[in-house]
Amino acid sequence: MPSLYREQHMARVEREHFPGAAVAIGLSLLLALMRAVRSARVAVVGDSMRPALHPGDRLLALPVPRTQGRPGALVVTADPRGGRRLVKRVHARCGRWAELRGDNPAASTDSRELGAVALPPLVWRVRWRYAPPTRAGALAQRVPTGGQYS
Repeated sequence: MPSLYREQHMARVEREHFPGAAVAIGLSLLLALMRAVRSARVAVVGDSMRPALHPGDRLLALPVPRTQGRPGALVVTADPRGGRRLVKRVHARCGRWAELRGDNPAASTDSRELGAVALPPLVWRVRWRYAPPTRAGALAQRVPTGGQYS
C-alpha cells in the first residue's frame, strides 16, 4: 500500500502547485509578448487616475493609431508641457485633438487645465496592469459610471 499512498500524495502535490506554475507561465508569456511587440511599460505616479489606477501600478500599453483613442480609453501620450508621459482617459475627441482627463478630478492635471491635447501620430492604449501581482489583469476601457465627468 505504500506505493498507492505515494501516488495519491504526488497527485495532490502536483494539483496544489499547478496554479503557481500557471501564473509563472502566464507572466513569462506576457514578458515575451512585451519584447516581441513594440510596447510601452509605464509606472503610475500620483493619484490622478484613482480609483482605476493606483501609484505604483505598472502598465503595458500597445501602440494604436491616434484615430483609435476613443472616449473611455486609457491612453499614454506625451505631456504637452514636455518631459514625461501622461496616463489619462480620453473624455472627448475632435479630429486629432483629444480632451484627456484623470478619473480623480481633485488630483489630476488634465484638459480641464491644459485644454485639448493634439495627439501625436501614435498613442499608446493601456491594455494590462502587470504589477503589483494582486492587481494584475486587463483594464476597463470605458468611463466609470457615477457622473465623474459631469
